Amino acid sequence: MSCVICRNGNTHRGHVTVTVQRGETTVILKRVPADVCDNCAEYYLSNEVAAQVLERAEAAVKSGAEV
Repeated sequence: MSCVICRNGNTHRGHVTVTVQRGETTVILKRVPADVCDNCAEYYLSNEVAAQVLERAEAAVKSGAEV
């Protein structure tokens, strides 16, 4: 897939670190599977992975986790 941000790179399967902020809480998820641009490093999550990221972030916020 061509990158829609830089329009110069192509994406490839890889892993990224995703940061989610909810109010005063910041949740960091490492090694999240994504398609990553080989030019600008922009990443794209599938709908399934994005849903899992949001679920895990919400669970962390509700449990009172802090960074």
